[in-house]
Amino acid sequence: MSSSISLPKPLVWLFAAASGLSVANVYYAQPLLDVLAREFGLTQSNSGLVITATQLGCALALLLLVPLGDMLNRRRLMLAQLALLCLALGALSGAASTAALLAGMLAAGLLGTAMTQGLIAYAASAAGAHERGRVVGTAQAGVVVGLLLARTLSGLVAQWASWRTVYLLSAALSLALLMLLWHMLPPPAPLQKRLAYGTLLTSMLSMLRHNRVLQVRGMLAMLMFAAFSIFWSALVFPLTAQGYGHAAVGAFGLVGVIGALGAARAGALADRGRAQWTTGAALLLLLASWLPLSFAGSALWPLVIGIIALDLAGQAIHVTNQSLIFRDESDAHSRLVACYMLFYAVGSALGAIAATSAYAFAGWQAVCALGAAVSVVALVFWWGTLEHANRAGVEP
Repeated sequence: MSSSISLPKPLVWLFAAASGLSVANVYYAQPLLDVLAREFGLTQSNSGLVITATQLGCALALLLLVPLGDMLNRRRLMLAQLALLCLALGALSGAASTAALLAGMLAAGLLGTAMTQGLIAYAASAAGAHERGRVVGTAQAGVVVGLLLARTLSGLVAQWASWRTVYLLSAALSLALLMLLWHMLPPPAPLQKRLAYGTLLTSMLSMLRHNRVLQVRGMLAMLMFAAFSIFWSALVFPLTAQGYGHAAVGAFGLVGVIGALGAARAGALADRGRAQWTTGAALLLLLASWLPLSFAGSALWPLVIGIIALDLAGQAIHVTNQSLIFRDESDAHSRLVACYMLFYAVGSALGAIAATSAYAFAGWQAVCALGAAVSVVALVFWWGTLEHANRAGVEP
């Protein structure tokens, strides 16, 4: 699509809605673990295999499926993956054994992640250079809303019907989405060169070694998502200690929708050459958020303010990162987003492990100190990249 022509607003919002509905499939299972454990005879410890299967699907999608967008016709790829997702969700809703349940969860994670990241790369490639940050920001806002509301929706549907209805409903929504995308997705830009699948995958290693924008923005993503994971992985402990139920703890995640609303704005600032300013301001806000968050064990409103600040900062960094790695007209958008999200996966995993260890060692204040320390490292790292960026005359 010409860089001087803007994408129609309905199409931009369709990208956002489709991204949100796709990513939701990765998170529906989290509030359903106790129900699934009872029905399939799983112990409390073994019930974690459900989430493990979903996350394994996510990792396989980033490594094996998302890069296909740089090799195949993106439109056909998205439609084929969404059709397979509909079938997988339908099969999952009828799972009669533990093996079928875990296979269905793996497929939901695999295809849900492939769709989500593939749609973001599609949106980036379809948008003109003058609007790419705004378009990616809007699509990312859809992702955040989808993952935040998924837990709430699945909990409500399971309460009034059953866990199987959650996945039947998702299959129906995915089918409706398939019809919309069939009619509205624009034709993809022709690929400048076609790579063999093996070459496609090995080229990702070259990107990680030589693409400085990806390296810098990937490291910032790893540190930022580690800080996120530190907070959300440990929040349940001080809140349940105060008598909050798990549903109430999950409801705090809905506050993060406010952060999603600011995501597109961060992308628009990146379009206007303010990516470094946005990054610096967001990193300072990320660091400052840990002060009100430290009151989680004693006061409600500081916690709410801290969550809003944490999410606004994180989404601003995330959207700015993606805007910069997608800024060039390129046949590599799918591989770039796959490589970038690998940094996210590493940061999230390390943050979760560190958070539970910190809480066991010295309680909630240790968790907040750890989160603040990671935020300081991110800020110092970003500051250290500015001199190189100024010498090169580009934004890292």
